[in-house]
Amino acid sequence: MSILGWIILGLLAGAIAKLLLPGRDPGGFLGTTLIGVAGAFIGGWISARWLDHPVSQHFYDGATWAAAIGGSLVLLILYRVIFGNSRD
Repeated sequence: MSILGWIILGLLAGAIAKLLLPGRDPGGFLGTTLIGVAGAFIGGWISARWLDHPVSQHFYDGATWAAAIGGSLVLLILYRVIFGNSRD
């Protein structure tokens, strides 16, 4: 998968994660993309490292999407734990 494919995957995974975990988070198009791309990387690393299931290089693979969305959720939760209600 190309860099553009990973960015698109990250954008969509970040948007899905924000839908699953609504609230005040770093927002906007760029924030969602960055959280999603970083979440895809972290989710893939966790999947390969601890779950012994490396993600595929294919855009339409379910495990790749699950890892990307799961990683994005982890990042959103960590953001809320670290920064709390500082955006109120």
